[in-house]
Amino acid sequence: MDLNLLRVLDALLQENSVTRAAERLGSSPAAVSRTLARLRRAVGDPLLVRAGQGMVPTPRAVELREEVSALLRGCDNVLRPGAGFDAVHLQRTFTVQATDLLLVGLAGTLTERIHAEAPHVDVVFLPEAIEGGPALRQGWVDVELGVLGHLDPEIRTRPLARVPLVGVARSGHPLFDRRIDARGFAAVDHIGISRLGKRLGPIDAALAEHGLRRRIAVVVPSHTSAMMLARDTDFVALSLADWLPDTITALGLRTFPIPLDLPPLDLGMAWHPRNAADPGHRWFRDRLAEAVQTTWGAAGNGDSRGGEAP
Repeated sequence: MDLNLLRVLDALLQENSVTRAAERLGSSPAAVSRTLARLRRAVGDPLLVRAGQGMVPTPRAVELREEVSALLRGCDNVLRPGAGFDAVHLQRTFTVQATDLLLVGLAGTLTERIHAEAPHVDVVFLPEAIEGGPALRQGWVDVELGVLGHLDPEIRTRPLARVPLVGVARSGHPLFDRRIDARGFAAVDHIGISRLGKRLGPIDAALAEHGLRRRIAVVVPSHTSAMMLARDTDFVALSLADWLPDTITALGLRTFPIPLDLPPLDLGMAWHPRNAADPGHRWFRDRLAEAVQTTWGAAGNGDSRGGEAP
């Protein structure tokens, strides 16, 4: 049956009047009257009959009233995705690819917010083992979070925060006995952080501009292992500004500004366009963005296209 016939039927059954139904539909009484005739033939019932100056529904029409209304609401939800979305009823698992530094900094805030709104939603965090690959395109990952790069061209991105890097050392480190300058920073032994064992990065390029080099005494695959190592040695590690300050203190560590002209890190999220309009996925992205921006502040609003990090 033509969906428009159901809409006219719903208006007629709600108003019990051809004239008022026409006003509700933005149509003419003549057009609604012709449609009522079609409906009577289709249903095999007069539906509305004259009673004095007005019209009254037949028993069959009374039976149909709620059923037709519910059917139209269901159709509207199908044709307008998200119109009936309610996070409390969402049963889904979302997969996020992120570094352990972001994971540890955000997981508590994120999961607390999610479970308050959607108690049946679970989150799986994956390491950046498949970055630069087809994880988003193939659906292995729902959202990639971090410093974005090497994305497929169709991938959608959203900037979240700009976060400075800071140095981290044990509280009693001799480095804190004097003002920390570029020479003093380069003179201490450093902890490199790389899953692939890389030793050099932007800090080394910035030191080279001052004619300085640092010694990377050890390379570890994660930020959290670097912090544990910095706690027990005189090696210096790197972290994000404002990363769990209570945890830094509890570990016996101190942070300090890096005495170099370094740009902040641009944190963002990326997802495949197949999920762009999905109401559950959109809700999850918003919760993830809120968790990042609660910790580090907002970098900008809105979504963008393309594979480059904002």
